[in-house]
Amino acid sequence: MPKWNPERRLLDHEHTKFWQHRLQDVDEPNLMKEVFPYDDVPYVDFDHKYVMPMPAKDFWITDTTFRDGQQARPPYTVDQIVKLFDFLHKLGGPNGVIRQTEFFLYTKKDKDAVIKCLERGYRFPEVTAWIRAKAEDLKLVKEMGIRETGILTSCSDYHIFLKLKKDRRQALNDYLAIVKAALEEGIVPRCHFEDVTRADIYGFVIPFAIELMKLREESGIDIKIRLCDTLGVGVPYPGAALPRSVPKLVRAFIEEAGVPGELLEWHGHNDFYKAVINATTAWLYGCAAINTTLLGYGERTGNTPLEAMIFEYISLRGTHNGVDTTVITDVAEFYRRELGDRIPPNQPFVGSEFNATKAGIHIDGLLKNEEIYNSFNTRKLLKRPIGIIITDKSGTAGIAYWINTHFGLEGDKRIDKKHPGVAKIYKKIIKQYEAGRITPISNEEMMHLVRRYIPELFVSELDRMKQKASKLLVELVEKLVERPEIRSLDPEKIVPLLREVLEEHPYIQFIYVINQDGKRITPLVTHLEDRYRYEHLLKYEDYSDRDWFIKPFKTGKIYVSDFYSSKVTGALCLTVSGPIRNEYEEIVGILGMDIRFEDLVKMEEEEGEE
Repeated sequence: MPKWNPERRLLDHEHTKFWQHRLQDVDEPNLMKEVFPYDDVPYVDFDHKYVMPMPAKDFWITDTTFRDGQQARPPYTVDQIVKLFDFLHKLGGPNGVIRQTEFFLYTKKDKDAVIKCLERGYRFPEVTAWIRAKAEDLKLVKEMGIRETGILTSCSDYHIFLKLKKDRRQALNDYLAIVKAALEEGIVPRCHFEDVTRADIYGFVIPFAIELMKLREESGIDIKIRLCDTLGVGVPYPGAALPRSVPKLVRAFIEEAGVPGELLEWHGHNDFYKAVINATTAWLYGCAAINTTLLGYGERTGNTPLEAMIFEYISLRGTHNGVDTTVITDVAEFYRRELGDRIPPNQPFVGSEFNATKAGIHIDGLLKNEEIYNSFNTRKLLKRPIGIIITDKSGTAGIAYWINTHFGLEGDKRIDKKHPGVAKIYKKIIKQYEAGRITPISNEEMMHLVRRYIPELFVSELDRMKQKASKLLVELVEKLVERPEIRSLDPEKIVPLLREVLEEHPYIQFIYVINQDGKRITPLVTHLEDRYRYEHLLKYEDYSDRDWFIKPFKTGKIYVSDFYSSKVTGALCLTVSGPIRNEYEEIVGILGMDIRFEDLVKMEEEEGEE
């Protein structure tokens, strides 16, 4: 009997029991050589029948980074998996735009990763499994306590006859048996229709889906179906014929097999550069879920990139729905820095040069208004300001723009194109091209030129080490001046403590306490072997004119001096001093210490190696 369709506001035709698609058991595999001639490119044939787009009421993204995405690269460690899982959670947001991710369960590492991710307690993405259509695999799902699992149910005759060495009836019965076993355990089965775009749609695929929907009705448990474009041969073209037509394939499951769109998931590959458009087409024609991997990692040419579908989702829905697009850049940086991956520079959204331009005329336009050559605010959505690639066409304006962008210079700190250093860099670049260079100037080369001609933009390595050392020393002095022994200003209590500090921190040259009159109330506590070197310093009685004494009294803060060379040893040194306070928080003295900088740096390096 026809059923009312509230969306279309018409009665939908429904096949009677006499006209339902049934399994066509064949003696020989139907390899569709008329469309897939192995010695030529697969052909796209058309039946010139058109179907209308009809998206599901809601749609979302799922992930297979830890399953399919891990089969084409060095395996992740457990910690790396957990970090990427955290990224998926943050990127997809609280509303589950990234709804699920899936895992293998075969090795100890697989199981450890699942346990660690489950311990996160996130609602999204939900942890699911992937198994073969085998009872022993299903046992693993039950043991791990996972609610849903994918099940490999290959459906083309290439797989059924040539790989599994079965006929269609045997394959169908085996698949239904494992699905029934999962339902008996209360596990949601997700049947992966592998190689569906080379399968006999009405001879096997739709009859199989109809049987699954019968089991769903009997059990009261949803059964999901993943449409796997295993070799990336699906096409989005209107009027194209099955099995390659993505629109007709999705609608066939919904209209001919009675599968609700929210139970359908598209899984594509990029063999023919159609991973993204096929995925979007699946959404438009009623498939609720799109299966993806981070950065598109996957077998051969890869899977549908998750970050691409994030942007497709926003562009189709007109809302972010809790998505944090800036996490995409964090993910890319993690792959570069932590995993050592080389992401193609021009890869959309994640490549180092995806929003960079080389042409001088484009650079001129960007300087006038970045919207001229940038389709969206990449700084806001991806934490990626517009970049430019320096060539002989960039000019001084382009060089200045590159410098300001890479160093984050704003306001009066920005480098003008008339800066003398910019002119020198431009001259160097032009001479290279006049000498025959044809490649762009790399970012590394630009950094070298800027360091040479505008050195004030760089913190020297020595300054960087000083900053690190200063932080450590300030923390040390802050703790010491709060010790009751120091605050007592009693030498008998102070000196034993200072000797302990000296023993624990051998880079200290000597350490001492001065009262508010500038008089030293303790000896110069130093290492025994160095004591004779500093005897001449004992003659000083008044230190009240020293910066390291005056500054803490004026500011109430820890003071760190500039570098100086020790008159005794010639070593590079720092002086650090801090105010000592009484019970009323009045400054009543100064704790000072002289530091052998080289010894401090060596100690830090050794601890870092350990």
